[in-house]
Amino acid sequence: MKILSAEYIKSVARLEDLPRDRLPQIAFAGRSNVGKSTLLNVLFNRRNLAYVSSTPGKTQTLNFYRVNRQFYFVDLPGYGYAKSPKSLRQQWQGLIESYLTGVEELRLVVVLVDVRLSLQELDAQLLEWLRLQGRSCIVVATKADKLSGSELQKNLAGLRGALGEGDFGKIVPFSAKSGRGKEEVWRLLQGVLER
Repeated sequence: MKILSAEYIKSVARLEDLPRDRLPQIAFAGRSNVGKSTLLNVLFNRRNLAYVSSTPGKTQTLNFYRVNRQFYFVDLPGYGYAKSPKSLRQQWQGLIESYLTGVEELRLVVVLVDVRLSLQELDAQLLEWLRLQGRSCIVVATKADKLSGSELQKNLAGLRGALGEGDFGKIVPFSAKSGRGKEEVWRLLQGVLER
């Protein structure tokens, strides 16, 4: 897909403040520090549109980016970062659950997992919850450049085994460094947006 424009629109802490223009939305979810903002910047062909922090747990709102004035990418708060206060984590969880269950414009959830790790319990819980909610999702396995070719294939096979790839669609290995997986992710997103 050709990116003609990509712009940050707003950060939302309450569902009442969601954009009201009814454009399709694709949400990006994953553990803190898995590389959501980095993936977004690679997809945008921009270096710093989505804020990349060296400190996990910085994204605390739903961050909306309008692409080509036709749809939104929504960066969700990362989960699993224990140093955030419990009350704040519960607030994020409520916001995220309400968003994922109640927004008609949401077409797809892109769940990012770190390919260097076995499937983490929180990732498995999110994917199962999305499946039970009837939400379409794809899995992007980030940090693929950090492993050798054989290690990557072994870890991808482990993820497929843990997930049952047929249940969750394709698992796309992704590297921000090399750009691996970028075109495949775009192809999958475009297929969803054109439905």
